[in-house]
Amino acid sequence: MEKGNKESKKWVQEEVSNEINNRELAEEESVDWRGRPSNPSKHGGMRAALFVLGLQAFEIMGIAAVGNNLITYVINEMHFPLSKAANIVTNFVGTIFIFALFGGYLSDAFLGSFWTILIFGFVELSGFILLSVQAHLPQLKPPKCNPLINQSSCDEAKGFKAIIFFTALYLVALGSGCVKPNMIAHGANQFSQSHPKQSKRLSSYFNAAYFAFSIGELIALSLLVWVQTHSGMDVGFGVSAAAMTMGLVSLVSGTMYFRNKRPRRSIFTPILQVVVAAILKRKLASPSDPKMLNGGRRVINDDAPSSTLPYTPRLRFLDKACTKIQDTNTKESPWRLCTVTQVEQVKTLISLLPVFASTIVFNTILAQLQTFSVQQGSSMNTRLSNSFHIPPASLQAIPYIMLIFLVPLYDSLFVPFARKLTGHSSGIPPLTRIGVGLCLSTFSMVSAALLEKKRRDSSVLHGRILSIFWITPQFLISGISEMFTAVGLIEFFYKQSTEGMESFLMALTYCSYSFGFYFSSVLVSVVNKITSTHFDSKGWLGDNNLNKDRLDLFYWLLAVLSLLNFISYLFWSRWNVKSLRNNNSIVLGDENI
Repeated sequence: MEKGNKESKKWVQEEVSNEINNRELAEEESVDWRGRPSNPSKHGGMRAALFVLGLQAFEIMGIAAVGNNLITYVINEMHFPLSKAANIVTNFVGTIFIFALFGGYLSDAFLGSFWTILIFGFVELSGFILLSVQAHLPQLKPPKCNPLINQSSCDEAKGFKAIIFFTALYLVALGSGCVKPNMIAHGANQFSQSHPKQSKRLSSYFNAAYFAFSIGELIALSLLVWVQTHSGMDVGFGVSAAAMTMGLVSLVSGTMYFRNKRPRRSIFTPILQVVVAAILKRKLASPSDPKMLNGGRRVINDDAPSSTLPYTPRLRFLDKACTKIQDTNTKESPWRLCTVTQVEQVKTLISLLPVFASTIVFNTILAQLQTFSVQQGSSMNTRLSNSFHIPPASLQAIPYIMLIFLVPLYDSLFVPFARKLTGHSSGIPPLTRIGVGLCLSTFSMVSAALLEKKRRDSSVLHGRILSIFWITPQFLISGISEMFTAVGLIEFFYKQSTEGMESFLMALTYCSYSFGFYFSSVLVSVVNKITSTHFDSKGWLGDNNLNKDRLDLFYWLLAVLSLLNFISYLFWSRWNVKSLRNNNSIVLGDENI
């Protein structure tokens, strides 16, 4: 008995020592490009992060120029019908963000962020080159025709031509998906969170990253889309390849200045251990005193290591995973007995899911800006002067023109003012910020529905074509809502993450985009099927002519879904705040949501 107690005590002491040293080891394991311990005076910091920001700007330039004008290429060159083309675009974008999870896992477990970016950056580049080659060679595309005049006379891309197209497209999706979350992680890795000054600079880096994103989007949606429209899609895809090349050059140029974190084990095993242990001990009663849980005593103490999480009374059925079997001194398997910190990590993931789910409908609305809203613009008067026409895909540049001015003003003027009112370091708490964006997205769809009704009536009943500037409000509102929701979601997930979960949760935010775009594809198909009430009807969105479709009704449907989603979010955000009241990681200010 005494021997067993000594062994158990020794095991607990070793576990405490490991957790105390966990964050320190993470800092010490930062290495330079040769694998040697990094030097704070030579490696990391904002200088190193600037090279990552260059990659971010160039990468988004290339992918945005392809994605935002892809539907035009799919319809005019590949000759897919409108509804199918819209699904191809949304599936492509959705797949990019699904691959983000794969890229995050690969980086954390095997390659590290730098090598993951470099390898899959070249995969993305190869996809751009293949798209450019196919767009340039007539023998790799269907014969030319005008699908807007007579769709039945156009041959849809099939066989070898379709294989080349989808191979190129999903090479781009694989590369971009694996690069995106690791760009954020690699840039953040240049700053040490254990140092107050660098911690503040880390916050500045995230602001700069969003600014770089906006700059890249703006150039892609104005200059690069203009090149695609006037010089051909082959040249446009080639320019995207050139932009990606410049991004990789920027990354490689900073190699000697980067501090790199060694790959660590995946977080999936600890999560599965908690689930398995909770199931195996489902009939075991949990102690009322959390100090009796495995590892509970030290996480409640004031001198608990920073890598531990405090116990919270939420989702108490998971507490069984860290409940010890009484009257035994036998060391239990990690698959039968977990620590409080492990259990709290799983609780955190589960509590984030409702907030994550609330952004899916929001991203479904964003998907319309790259599909039907572009087609709306194509049906309007794009003439700015006698010699200049606005490419419809460039309409998406409108919010980014505003954001490159609004983001610096927001950070320098509004945040300090709001901080005095809320007491929150970010001015507006993350959950509140997400809610503001979700609310605004409803008004974006209302604006889109009203505009489409006016455009359709003017064209069908009066034979007039509205100016393309009428479509501006829906893009402006969507841009502002994205600034609030997207950044708020990343900030909230990042602040709720623990050691070893940051990359995974950042990748999870990209999955919100993915599910939103996939849901858009499903919604279009379902709406078409339901609204095809008789033999001659193709549904609200079944025709290639917006003057015959009822896109306005589809937008009203999205507005209703967005409103219901916002109401649901209010409920779940309040539940999330209440569940965190006893947790030291609660975000100050969110309790007022």
